[in-house]
Amino acid sequence: MLPPVEPLDPDAAISIRGLVKRYGTFAAVDGLDLDIRRGEIFALLGPNGAGKTTTVEICEGYRRPDAGEVRVLGEDPAAGGRRWKSRLGIVLQSGAGDSQLTCRELLQAQASYFPDPRDPDEVLELVGLTEKAKSRGRTLSGGQRRRLDVALGIVGRPTLLFLDEPTTGFDPEARRQFWSLIRSLRELGTTMLLTTHYLDEAEALADRVGVIARGRLVEVAVPAHLGGRENAPAVVSWSEDGVRRTEATATPTAFVRDLASRFPGEVPELAVTRPTLEDVYLRMIGDPA
Repeated sequence: MLPPVEPLDPDAAISIRGLVKRYGTFAAVDGLDLDIRRGEIFALLGPNGAGKTTTVEICEGYRRPDAGEVRVLGEDPAAGGRRWKSRLGIVLQSGAGDSQLTCRELLQAQASYFPDPRDPDEVLELVGLTEKAKSRGRTLSGGQRRRLDVALGIVGRPTLLFLDEPTTGFDPEARRQFWSLIRSLRELGTTMLLTTHYLDEAEALADRVGVIARGRLVEVAVPAHLGGRENAPAVVSWSEDGVRRTEATATPTAFVRDLASRFPGEVPELAVTRPTLEDVYLRMIGDPA
């Protein structure tokens, strides 16, 4: 006997039950269940072809599911009207960066579509583009263009913001500046669904992460607990008698204390590590045995 299906969560920003989307005989999404809380940053992780883009496009109302139930801000996205759409912000992988319009003109045009938009100049300040207000989109650097994409996504004062691979192609400094911007949006109460291939980005930004593989959700957890990271054995490594040694242990503090007693000073080249988010992610998406 199959277990009862848990009902949709009416309080969630996004609630999905039994989602299925097929392309011919291929199931891109195959019975996915997911709840995303209001006010959180949720990172959806998975390899190319895992089903995350299809899932997000269904939530945005761009695709219709073949089976299952989806509610986004309390409504079926396949039937969402103008008022529902005005509560969404979408930042795609490519935006208006090649425009001949200035940053302010682009934001003014975008704001005109929404019933209660933010002031374009306020948004420019929020994303750090005040000095570029009169610059044409095509003259901006890559990082500035991405900030403009976010500005266009939030000028309508969205309740829910979709971010698709937001920092692809960024240098390390630009990525961290962008992370600060995303955190400031959360402080404004915006719920965000983030897709990314950067595991450090998910760990830095997300309240929770979900791993999707072969159209199914493998696990949802806070980054520090995904795949049982918090309980995984630590690996202690050090050098002794000219040899590099390693030991896996569930009690690294006690092990290091005992190890230190064997040396008159510091333990040579001591390192203590636990599985990274990338380690557990790669294990979770690997081919089944």
